[in-house]
Amino acid sequence: MPDSRPGRPGHDPADGPGAAPEPLLLCGARLADGRPVDVRVAGARIEAVGDPGSLGTRGARVDLRGYLLLPAPAEPHAHGDTALTASDCDGDPRGPQDLRRRATEAALLQLGHGATALRTHVRVGGTQGLAPLEAVLQARYALRGLTDLTPVAVPRRLTGASGGDGTALLRDAVAMGAGVIGGRPDLDPDPDGHAERALTVAAEHGLPVDLHTDASDPARLARFAAMAADLRAGPVPEAGTGSPPQGPRVTIGPCGGLSRLPPELVGQAARRLAAAGVAVVCLPQGCCSGAKRRLTAPVRLLRAAGVIVAAGSGALRDTVNPVGRGDPLEAAYLLASQHGLPVRTAYDAVANTARQAMGLPEVRVEAGAPAELLAVRGDGLAGVLSLAYSRIVVHRGRIVARTSAVREYCDPDLPEPYGLPRQGRPGPGPGPG
Repeated sequence: MPDSRPGRPGHDPADGPGAAPEPLLLCGARLADGRPVDVRVAGARIEAVGDPGSLGTRGARVDLRGYLLLPAPAEPHAHGDTALTASDCDGDPRGPQDLRRRATEAALLQLGHGATALRTHVRVGGTQGLAPLEAVLQARYALRGLTDLTPVAVPRRLTGASGGDGTALLRDAVAMGAGVIGGRPDLDPDPDGHAERALTVAAEHGLPVDLHTDASDPARLARFAAMAADLRAGPVPEAGTGSPPQGPRVTIGPCGGLSRLPPELVGQAARRLAAAGVAVVCLPQGCCSGAKRRLTAPVRLLRAAGVIVAAGSGALRDTVNPVGRGDPLEAAYLLASQHGLPVRTAYDAVANTARQAMGLPEVRVEAGAPAELLAVRGDGLAGVLSLAYSRIVVHRGRIVARTSAVREYCDPDLPEPYGLPRQGRPGPGPGPG
């Protein structure tokens, strides 16, 4: 079998953009609906999907028997600038070199879990200015070909005496390469003005908006929804393309404060958000920077009102959540186990719904779709979310990460008729199960 280690199938990045990638043939995988298939990917797209053995032998062959093949997750709410800064971690957040290292490592950790696209919030301003953004942009360059990393420039204040400087800094961040306009209206003395200023800068540059808010004030949320609706009503093109964005222009999260409100108020706010096309990113795995209580947005109420609800990871082993994993499958597991979402809906919240909130095209296991795939050992989606150990990640037609897990049991001193299932090394007594 050809070598299928991460990075081997497909062209080497050193070959340059003009090199033709070698097709990749994924054999014997099972889809979420139970169908076994072969999938051939060529470059950034899926070229063909057929019954096992029907696609010939062209391409580097990867045996995926025993694996479930899914659209790859996307991470819509990471914090790369604070990742891996918990007291028991090796990270030291004092300098840009360390920040670049931590942002890179955090993105690789999430890529190993399956996320091939990441949106990371980066604080700008204060004594560090744009240095954190520059470090994350350097991490993005180092990760090219492995994952797509989009930084969100997040100023602290956009109103008052320092508002002019904050707005100018936000425009400088766009010029430097920030792909999304962020903000923290809850930390500004004038939250409405903060949101309005962020939306204005986004409209100037044709960029999406992603605001970090607890969303605990329904009146403020209603005013924000009205502002977002006005933004969407205008002909704002994607930067440099002249075409409208593929997903919501405005996203907010983590919105844990909605869980403290009466259901009728949540319903009213949710209907306004849905009408304005505002997506909500919740954080089932815990809170992130600035959150005072570990609450998750009421996903079922939001979805019932028609809001696009995606799920992110938030803090990744920082001072807010020192045990954060950054695993989208864990987020989906929690949506199913703690919030009662159907298993497929829960997974979609970290996959195609997350991609929709990020303005990325939908991924389906069919010809012509983006070759952004995750193969997980398991029989079905519920089992995969419960025990997602071995994973193979495909980004733009290349295997970019592989995680292998082997479970072993000690041979028991029991007679063979018990027929205990086990996996282990041959030795005295019964062999591997």
